[in-house]
Amino acid sequence: MFEQIQFNSVAEFLQMGKYTFHVWSVYGLFSIFIFVNLFLPRVQRRQFIREQRNRALRDAQLAKNTAVEQERESASEESS
Repeated sequence: MFEQIQFNSVAEFLQMGKYTFHVWSVYGLFSIFIFVNLFLPRVQRRQFIREQRNRALRDAQLAKNTAVEQERESASEESS
């Protein structure tokens, strides 16, 4: 079986006979598929971590502002 799959030159290999378009389009789609499946989860993970960090900072700032407001309210009630 493998004896029939031989190419005389690199150019012949790259041309793949009359199936050039089909073979190289499949290689291209496969490469895109692998790249997307390796790259996209990393991008999504970084985005998720960034969103969680921003949410935590926003929550901490909100808690700080709430504490300051409560402190002001209690100080104004004591002075009245």
